[in-house]
Amino acid sequence: MSRRHQTGFSLVPALFLIVVLASLGVVAVRMSVVGSQTVVLTMQGSRADAAARSGIEWAVYDALVNSNCAASTVLSMTEGGLAGFTVNVSCSSASYTEGQDTVTVYTVEAFATSGAYGQPDYISRRVRTTLTDVS
Repeated sequence: MSRRHQTGFSLVPALFLIVVLASLGVVAVRMSVVGSQTVVLTMQGSRADAAARSGIEWAVYDALVNSNCAASTVLSMTEGGLAGFTVNVSCSSASYTEGQDTVTVYTVEAFATSGAYGQPDYISRRVRTTLTDVS
């Protein structure tokens, strides 16, 4: 065999190696992006849960201390880690007589949202609780 027929033989393995290494690089970058997005969404979920629970606490205080159970209230969170969340709080009550005591049962629901529905940054949490005014 002459030297002329053997030229370019190492080109095929070199191209294969370049394609494989480029593919591995793309996969590594993609995994990094997915990992960071997961962390951000987990944090946003925790913040949404805290906002909803804040709405519940506000409504419970309003119902038990101020004797006010508003059917619907919108709270706009502006401070600290809850800034940017909107919480829709609803409260309903029913009174029952047990012996000589009248007991009021409150059902409070809070729905916290941030971002626009359908967008990647949208997050929401709904929390519901039931309580009575029995001491």
